[in-house]
Amino acid sequence: MAVNKDLKLPHDGMVLVSDGRKALFLKNQGDDVFPNYQVERVLTAGENPQTRDMETGKPGIRGERHTIAQTDWHDLAERKFATEVADEINVVGAAAAIKAIVVAAPPRTLAQLRSHFSDAVKQKILAEVNKDLTKHPVFEIEQHLTGRA
Repeated sequence: MAVNKDLKLPHDGMVLVSDGRKALFLKNQGDDVFPNYQVERVLTAGENPQTRDMETGKPGIRGERHTIAQTDWHDLAERKFATEVADEINVVGAAAAIKAIVVAAPPRTLAQLRSHFSDAVKQKILAEVNKDLTKHPVFEIEQHLTGRA
């Protein structure tokens, strides 16, 4: 769903901004006309070293039929973190006070999150944004999502 100037997140609406290493849970303390996003919670993944630093031995026999694929520990850690974030939004989103949720994440993370959202959360999703906004300050996230510059 594309974000545009018509996105109206109601008071107490939730915004989840996530990537594979960080998640921001923002709550609209304003209203749908004058939003005021405030940070409710920040989750960060534990240290995630480079895959080459995590290897314990030789990757296996290299030949035409005996190649063993190298495990991408970094990818596994990001998938695990996305599952943890989805579990958290499932708990928060189950509250009756949360009427609408906007999710912003890079496409791969968004797909991981989406696969773990509860039905209750899926029903409350107002918009999904395929973009990494985790490194932006809150006021820029607000501007991006509402289309106000």
